[in-house]
Amino acid sequence: MTYVIYDGSFDGFLSAIFDVYDLKLKNTRFIKSDQALTDLFADNFYANFDEKKCKRVKSKLKEYVGSKGLNQMWKATLSEGEEVDGILFSIIQYVFKQKSNVLSDYGNDEVLKLQQILKKLSRERHRMTAFVRFELGRDGVFYASVAPDFDVLPLIIQHFKNRYADQKWLIFDRQRNYGIYYDLNTVSPVEVMSSNDKNQPAILEISWDESEEEYQKLWKNYFTSTNIISRKNTKLHLQHVPKRYWSYLTEK
Repeated sequence: MTYVIYDGSFDGFLSAIFDVYDLKLKNTRFIKSDQALTDLFADNFYANFDEKKCKRVKSKLKEYVGSKGLNQMWKATLSEGEEVDGILFSIIQYVFKQKSNVLSDYGNDEVLKLQQILKKLSRERHRMTAFVRFELGRDGVFYASVAPDFDVLPLIIQHFKNRYADQKWLIFDRQRNYGIYYDLNTVSPVEVMSSNDKNQPAILEISWDESEEEYQKLWKNYFTSTNIISRKNTKLHLQHVPKRYWSYLTEK
């Protein structure tokens, strides 16, 4: 077994794949540089990122699966599953062998796994766009804090940029200690470091606008007044609004 250790980025992964083919490495397993190595007897190969190598692999993949297919592979890495690298490498090997777009070949187990991952990501993205609630800070920025199962912030940028184009906002992923900030022109990533322990979630301290509490009261009153007790269906409600998202919702 050879551990191919790379920087954890999608581009770094593609650059590492170039090295695997170039050096004809066999029986490989891809490991992100921040992951613990579990096999003390395995050989370690450190694949340093090389932009030229990455571009060559990207170009070849685009030739066979197109930009859409390449984008699907990138999206899959946002699921952060340990098995994703192996799935993608198997698919890429399949693509290069067939010299065609195999991403609709659901008879292939790895392709099917990829599509299942993308389906879960799409579901989580949809829920983030539906359940995110903003609160107004004294600095005029609208803040929202979330903790999605997957790293979906890159997938919701365009939705919120289009929907709230006239407001400054920041959506913070407290589980991954980073956020996305919109300044009325562009969206930029924002990192928030935790105090000492990197495994502890960061704390984002915000001074709220004086009107925010009143707005929240108005929204809660509206939600209560439109609720029809006799038609309450808790089971159906939990299907559409799972309990783990309630912490995002002002009305809850």
